[in-house]
Amino acid sequence: MTAYIVRRFILAVFVLILVTLIVFFAMRILPGDPIYMILTSGEMSNVTEAQIQAIRHEFGLDKPIMVQYIDWMAGIFRGDFGISIVQRRSPLAMVASAVPITLNLSLLAFIISLVVGIPAGVICAIRRGTWIDTVVTIVANMGITIPIFWLGTMLIYLFSLQFHWLPVQGYTSPFTDLVKNIRQIIMPVFCLAIFPISSITRQTRSSMLEVLRQDYIRTAWSKGLKERLVVTRHALKNGLIPVVTLSGMGLSMILGGSVLIETVFNIQGVGQTLVNAVFAHDYPVVQGFIFFVAIAVLFVNFAVDISYGWLDPRIRYG
Repeated sequence: MTAYIVRRFILAVFVLILVTLIVFFAMRILPGDPIYMILTSGEMSNVTEAQIQAIRHEFGLDKPIMVQYIDWMAGIFRGDFGISIVQRRSPLAMVASAVPITLNLSLLAFIISLVVGIPAGVICAIRRGTWIDTVVTIVANMGITIPIFWLGTMLIYLFSLQFHWLPVQGYTSPFTDLVKNIRQIIMPVFCLAIFPISSITRQTRSSMLEVLRQDYIRTAWSKGLKERLVVTRHALKNGLIPVVTLSGMGLSMILGGSVLIETVFNIQGVGQTLVNAVFAHDYPVVQGFIFFVAIAVLFVNFAVDISYGWLDPRIRYG
């Protein structure tokens, strides 16, 4: 196990370095100059070339691109992610303020997807061919194909503009006003959870159907064990191995989907902050946020791999 963890850690470091290279150079390829983004039209007519070069020097943008990358990576090792070109704040401080908002949405959507998707898939497998299997499968297929940004827009139109049940936009911390927080996140969380619920339901159903055909399950039935014991003690653990893999990918997709949902509902989380930074060519903010998102995804994938040993004791890490 120790050797496996060390190998995974080394691989994660290489992946993280590759991600930093891609995002760093991709931002420089985009057309536009971040210095001109922070100047108003009135300032543009009065600013001199020497002043522009001074601002460029302040943020280190006058250096060769490889030197900029090395300086940025060296700063990360010191805990220095630079300064936002637009907001003149540390990206680390911006991450600290935006991450709790995104986690509130993403983790809740992830938990709901597991709580709803796994039981739904198990029930469909056990009651294969019945009306409940047909209905849940149809709903799951619909949930996979619905674009979440379109779904968010439709929910706003129906529940906010027509019925006036829920607020259109915004976010309030649950520690400030729990009731208002719940009303504000109902629609965003539903949009984030709909695809993972559908995919987990389908995968759980498929995995459970395969496991239920195994010989040891037939032996358990032949012993006269109750259906609940056969499913929970013998079938569920083995059936969950593919589901765990899909759940790890689902959490990554939820984090990615927050970019769209936070934009639709005007929530200042990681997604909305990242979108604004990309449009403003705010290099340090984009690089810092992608760095932390990459760490989160790598951690989730590592946790998924480790969980295989708990679900199936036959799995050994060489």
